[in-house]
Amino acid sequence: MPLLVMKFGGTSVADLARIKNAAGKVKREVERGYDVIVIVSAMSGKTNELVGWVEGTSPLYDAREYDAVVSSGENVTAGLMALTLQEMDVPARSWQGWQVPIQTTSAHAAARFVDIPRANIDAKFAEGFKVAVVAGFQGVSPEGRITTLGRGGSDTTAVAFAAAFAAERCDIYTDVDGVYTTDPRITSKARKLDRIAFEEMLELASLGAKVLQTRSVELAMRYKVRLRVLSSFEDTDENSGTLVCDEDEIMESKVVSGVAYSRDEAKMTLVRVEDRPGIAAAIFGPLADAGVNVDMIVQNISETDAPGDKRAYTDMTFSCPTNQVVRARKAIEAARDEGKFVYADLVTDSDVAKLSVVGIGMRSHAGVAARMFSALAAENVNIKVITTSEIKISVLIDRKYMELAVQALHDAFELEKA
Repeated sequence: MPLLVMKFGGTSVADLARIKNAAGKVKREVERGYDVIVIVSAMSGKTNELVGWVEGTSPLYDAREYDAVVSSGENVTAGLMALTLQEMDVPARSWQGWQVPIQTTSAHAAARFVDIPRANIDAKFAEGFKVAVVAGFQGVSPEGRITTLGRGGSDTTAVAFAAAFAAERCDIYTDVDGVYTTDPRITSKARKLDRIAFEEMLELASLGAKVLQTRSVELAMRYKVRLRVLSSFEDTDENSGTLVCDEDEIMESKVVSGVAYSRDEAKMTLVRVEDRPGIAAAIFGPLADAGVNVDMIVQNISETDAPGDKRAYTDMTFSCPTNQVVRARKAIEAARDEGKFVYADLVTDSDVAKLSVVGIGMRSHAGVAARMFSALAAENVNIKVITTSEIKISVLIDRKYMELAVQALHDAFELEKA
């Protein structure tokens, strides 16, 4: 039998009525001739509740017990989904991570997949079962303890199962009906994309688009798993949603496919650091050790004006999430106190946003940066930092201009047109 993987997020299984709605979509695929592996998240809000219980018990909790508690939300959903399918006369059973078994590393709350053996689930399909409902987000460590994959882990679970079972496709059901050129809440001109390349989706996911979890897109790109993003709350067919696929499956790409943004960004600048070999490692090593997610980095070199001082100095600017500014400052100050480097000042701007245009068409078209910068200039939006890659241009701007800038770029690249 051909096989599909279908994943339902928390809002799609928020209560019994929504579980029944999701089960109806699974039944339709079974009636079309598929065996189905269903990956489910915890019911909406349940994981936050479980995390709150753990943190309320002890601020210095045992990560192994944290995983045991927090993973239970998916177990409940899997059981309820299997029961609902059985009521619809669909042969189904639920699977917890350890029953498959989904083998992971021992990094509790941030585990990574090691292997997903097929034998147990294949045996049940051979017996006549049509659906395996698997609890997402979880696995089992080499020591036999329950592990979890971190937030968004159910998306990653779904892609991993699609790769392991050579599924025809992996359908991700969520509360939106596909991937859009930008956030429809910011501009009504945002257009749903029929197809988007893995690389573009990976950039958009990492730059702030919340539709798919970054790790899941990385995994899909590595194993060439065709992903489809669909709405749980609309009737769907084979042409619904957005297909995330290999670049070769897209006839011809637009120069820019989408505009992404991240509202909660901060810009930090180390002023007048002595420029010498190893200075970047001295700065960013401690930041990495402190778990600070550094993104954009810009370095400016200038000579000192002090008489007789021929040393070169640099201003080192980088961006990070606003909730990591305090951690970053402490790491930098600790490294300075240890004598790793000195600086004249550390300037923080926590009122910026990151704006990015993404498209694989950039590889073969010139002038994208000029067009982007001209559109921002026309709206009197000042650019603070610029970084580029082969298929992306990102800038930092004042946060108050973010929505205006998104609209301006969407119009400049005519993304409302197919």
